[in-house]
Amino acid sequence: MAASDPVLTLSDLQSWSRPGTALAVLGHPIKHSVSPRMHNAALAEQAATDTRFADWCYHRFEIHPDDLPRALELLHARRFRGINLTVPHKIIAFDRVAEIDPAARPIGAVNTLRWSERGWHGFNTDGYGLATALHEDLGLALAGTHVVLLGAGGAARGAAVECLQRGVASLWIANRTRANLDTLLAQLAPLAGGIPLHGFSPDTPPAALPAGAVVINATSAGLRDGDPTPVTLANLPRPAGVFDMIYNPPRTALLRQAEVLGLPVANGLSMLVHQGAKALEIWSGLPAARTAPAMARAVREAKA
Repeated sequence: MAASDPVLTLSDLQSWSRPGTALAVLGHPIKHSVSPRMHNAALAEQAATDTRFADWCYHRFEIHPDDLPRALELLHARRFRGINLTVPHKIIAFDRVAEIDPAARPIGAVNTLRWSERGWHGFNTDGYGLATALHEDLGLALAGTHVVLLGAGGAARGAAVECLQRGVASLWIANRTRANLDTLLAQLAPLAGGIPLHGFSPDTPPAALPAGAVVINATSAGLRDGDPTPVTLANLPRPAGVFDMIYNPPRTALLRQAEVLGLPVANGLSMLVHQGAKALEIWSGLPAARTAPAMARAVREAKA
């Protein structure tokens, strides 16, 4: 952790008196977040040619879920321009903001807040990050593509909503707990329109699964050594590529399995970058495509 990138607390926020335009990420835990490096690198690059950003600074706060309502009040009172939220705050904050962006409403979670006089305006940039990373790393667009999505939790719901909003050819969701899968399918059904929407157990893939789909892992399987893969890729019709939202470790068991099969692979690092660049666009008006390269360089340096 750099000395200029400390982990701050609710106590720091209560006594906040720092000048300038403040941004922050809130999490529990937060000490491993690279978001401050990402955003501050992009802001420094912009400030070199645009003095409007000379006093902008992005901080990180360790905030317990029980303290999130108070933290949001204080951040608004201190006029922080924007906030990023990590798990578990994305869902908790959803009902505690003044306004929700229409695209974020069906997700039921927000990862980006923008200050307004009325209160916080909530957005979710994870879907943009996913779609942009798929295009950048695998050369795949969601529109018109068959998708096999692994998982039925919050990350999977966000990914599924993005898939449906962008008009995938079909969406197949795999999850071992049938009750959770059925709940997600019921939530997504009103958004699907004419898009085929199916659920299945990863242990028994249906024969109707299409070849040439992109497989997206939205489960936590792979975060720890020894985690089982969320699906056996050899049991699926040959995919066009495999994308794992996990970026640490950079090569999960699922991605290693895909590499053995000769499939194109990508982890979630680009998704992290692009969701961050979109958040900065919401706060600053700077196009996400302009700030993403600086953020990507900062992340690579942090991971080196």
